[in-house]
Amino acid sequence: MKGAAVAIASVSPATGEVLKTFDPMPEDRIDAALDRAMGGFDKVRHLSFKERGEWMRALADLLDDERDEIAALMTTEMGKTLAAAKAEVTKCAYACRFYAGRSAGFLADEPADPAAVGAHLAYAHYQPLGPVLAIMPWNFPLWQVMRFAAPALMAGNVGLLKHASNVPQTALRLEDLFKRAGFPEGAFQTLLIGSDAVERVLTDDRVRAATLTGSEAAGRSVAAIAGRALKKTVLELGGSDPFVVMPSADLDRAAQVAATSRCLNNGQSCISAKRFIVHADAYDAFAEAFVGRMSAMTLGDPMASDTDVGPLATEQGRTDVEEQVADAREKGARVLCGGERPDRPGWWYPPTVVAGITPEMRMWSEEVFGPVAGLYKVGSYDEAVAVANDTTFGLGANAWTTDPGEQEQFVADLESGQVFLNGMTTSYPELPFGGVKNSGYGRELSAHGIREFCNLKTVWVA
Repeated sequence: MKGAAVAIASVSPATGEVLKTFDPMPEDRIDAALDRAMGGFDKVRHLSFKERGEWMRALADLLDDERDEIAALMTTEMGKTLAAAKAEVTKCAYACRFYAGRSAGFLADEPADPAAVGAHLAYAHYQPLGPVLAIMPWNFPLWQVMRFAAPALMAGNVGLLKHASNVPQTALRLEDLFKRAGFPEGAFQTLLIGSDAVERVLTDDRVRAATLTGSEAAGRSVAAIAGRALKKTVLELGGSDPFVVMPSADLDRAAQVAATSRCLNNGQSCISAKRFIVHADAYDAFAEAFVGRMSAMTLGDPMASDTDVGPLATEQGRTDVEEQVADAREKGARVLCGGERPDRPGWWYPPTVVAGITPEMRMWSEEVFGPVAGLYKVGSYDEAVAVANDTTFGLGANAWTTDPGEQEQFVADLESGQVFLNGMTTSYPELPFGGVKNSGYGRELSAHGIREFCNLKTVWVA
């Protein structure tokens, strides 16, 4: 993952003020961290699930006890509403307890038929790989990390976190939480490094695998580096999720969920619905309800309890969204609400609905990472599926219909890692999470997620 060194700094998205800066770790400190990771792995891998689970439950308790403080730190660094940040901390605590209680079962030996293979005993056995480099984004600065770390450490691996350069205080707080929960030295460490140092860490023999949530370009870079080094990777690279509405749907409920999904995390969520594909027979009623709900969203101080949408996390992110909307408008699209930045310090952009998107517009093929919805009218089920699948991404998909036959068809026909029917796409520790096509490969969460960074060893006994 090449590129120029990026400043490691907390910058308030609400004001643009630089709050705190950090120097990148020098080479000798990176080497020392990798040595600690190997030492931590030698300890963690030999402990029982019960022992690791006690630390993981202690971590959950710390998250619950310090929820408000941790949430305020996330809001300060990346601008999500305080209510959303508190919910994120609570979700992380739940995931810790989930894996503390279920990992032994997820990684239990899997017996085979010994007679079929000419053995007295035969089974598959899961073992951890070692230190795993986690390259994580800023949009869910706690949850993105924890959904990797909880299963990986419960499996006996250790974590090396290279977090996004605009959330360094959250990254350091995570390392502190793991230490205070009782995990041994080297079990979880934050590396304050820029993207220019990723290749040096990933190719080091002490690092055994990597996981990345981020942009398609970052995923290609990390996959190429890891491929040359023959190291396992899991990639989640974003999405441009369809939200299909058919005539039988509950249109008021669909419009409510559509607005909530599009504005979740200030519009900066990979699995938020982004392209709203509506059958012509339902289009007018849905569009009116949807635009009304988007227009009613409160844009304001992310610390305030009545705020629905805060600022975008970075100035470049706001610029990207503005340019995508401007491109659509210049090529004939209609902006039904929003579309103009407010005149105030910080990186604000209002909830926006753009109709009449056509293939030559950037919004047709690009992910829009802000509270901007593309609205599409289609004339049939087949056209809806064609538009939904006309994207290089395949992370999540959402369809609204009460017709059982259509529901079955959508599950079969939508090209995505997840399909949610008549409800908002989200992630749960109980369900596998990941995508297809350019949204990446591998799975996080559930039993599938904890097995990604394990060696599945065949055991045959005469």
